[in-house]
Amino acid sequence: MEESGSWFTRFAQAVAHITGRPIAFALAFGAILVWGLSGPLFGFNDTWQLVINTATTIITFLMVFVIQNTQNRDTAAMQIKLDELIRVSGKARNILLDLEELDESTLEALRGDYEKLARKEKAKKPAGSKKREQS
Repeated sequence: MEESGSWFTRFAQAVAHITGRPIAFALAFGAILVWGLSGPLFGFNDTWQLVINTATTIITFLMVFVIQNTQNRDTAAMQIKLDELIRVSGKARNILLDLEELDESTLEALRGDYEKLARKEKAKKPAGSKKREQS
């Protein structure tokens, strides 16, 4: 498959990759430590506090969009994989292929169906049985 995408997608992937590493946490922790230790030099004044508040607010605001983009792509990829598994399964109900597009009442009805199936299967097992059933 061809690897492409918008500049934002490539940017979001790179940022998610970099910020998800332990070194990113260590650098952030180090920055906060330096800021905290520099407090006495600045007399813990308003500007000193404003620096960390502004920096963390801006970073948090921007990271929300990066995280959402990453999560949207991951969810879409997982959905496609699940759709493929449903499609190739002979006993699966094909209505499940576009489950995320169904309205709330239909989703609740399907959930009810699966809860009934789960209760029925649970009732079949003898009490205290620890052996896992193979499908």
